Amino acid sequence: MPEWLKQFWEWLKQSLANSHDLRAEVLALRLGLALLLGLVIAAVHARTQDRNIPPAPNFPSTLVLLCILIAIVTQVIGDNTARAFSLVGALAIIRFRTVVEDTRDTAFVIFAVVIGMSVGAGYPAVALIGLGVVSAAAVAVCPRRPASPVPAAEWGLNVRVGLGSDPDSLLKEVFAKHLEHTEILSTSTSRQGAALDLSYRVRLRPSSTATSLVAELNRLEGVQNVELRRV
Repeated sequence: MPEWLKQFWEWLKQSLANSHDLRAEVLALRLGLALLLGLVIAAVHARTQDRNIPPAPNFPSTLVLLCILIAIVTQVIGDNTARAFSLVGALAIIRFRTVVEDTRDTAFVIFAVVIGMSVGAGYPAVALIGLGVVSAAAVAVCPRRPASPVPAAEWGLNVRVGLGSDPDSLLKEVFAKHLEHTEILSTSTSRQGAALDLSYRVRLRPSSTATSLVAELNRLEGVQNVELRRV
């Protein structure tokens, strides 16, 4: 092993040994636990989020990173009051300008901070019990998600009516029976002016079917052709 590498290794071991006698494997274990608990916090947030509020795409990863960083900061501070004030002053320059749409997000930020602090201070039992209790509370009081109504299907209806018939009076009764919404899109002549082609956007009533609508329109005197298709 090169001499410079040996010197670096000795310096690294000495530095770790002077850091509150915290061994590297203990440090790795604490940060690994902070990572795991941060992932759980992000999962609980995603599970209990109000679907009516657009999610922030980076917020789950922020919770995970925040949990790990707080665990690191807690170990750096230890019992040193001067170091704590120095870190507070250094972190005070950070300004978060992202508007929090949901006040619950603020609670989850504090959640990640507290769990990371518990892990970093060497209280895994507090972190695990706190994680379980707060997660259960978040699930219990999460906003109820109303069932999304299934939008009614829209259809394109084309009806050809002989020129001697009044389309409005001819189709009115059948439309009122089978359709809950009717919007005329276009009107044109066909067969060298002997007929009118009418194009509609329609929605069927729940009690009606496409087959029954077309069949009843075809039975009307003056209707020459009917075409119904999904749009």
